[in-house]
Amino acid sequence: MNELAVIPFSSDLKSEFETINKTWVQEYFTLEPFDIEQLENPEKTIIETGGDIIFAKLGDEIVGTVGLAKVEEGVYEMVKMGVKQSAQGKGIGMFLGKAIIEKAKEMGGKKLVLYSSTKLQPALHIYKKLGFTESVPEAGKYCRCDVKMELNLD
Repeated sequence: MNELAVIPFSSDLKSEFETINKTWVQEYFTLEPFDIEQLENPEKTIIETGGDIIFAKLGDEIVGTVGLAKVEEGVYEMVKMGVKQSAQGKGIGMFLGKAIIEKAKEMGGKKLVLYSSTKLQPALHIYKKLGFTESVPEAGKYCRCDVKMELNLD
């Protein structure tokens, strides 16, 4: 079996970040302006503002991705986790989740938040297994999100 590896963001992987995420968002929802901005300009919207993006590689193929957006000092938001449909059910979401939690800790994160939807039960299951707990979402933060979860990293 091919080993899963974490690959850091590089500009040549920008299209993978965009494609993987647009595919799943459009399957369940409509792309919101913030989605388009993040997916088409990840360096400007995520990395240059103090965040990071990683990828999961299985063999020679990029099969998933997740981002870390800096909210404020010590607080990061897990954003844009997506796994290619052909690679789902292989533990890649869990692999990415664990890797991005470690990345957040390395970057000085004390708390990790995420926003999701009750439509995405497999994702919510992963987040709970990673230790995230539900909290009250801010009204109007994202149109499609009806779930907010947090994880203390201390």
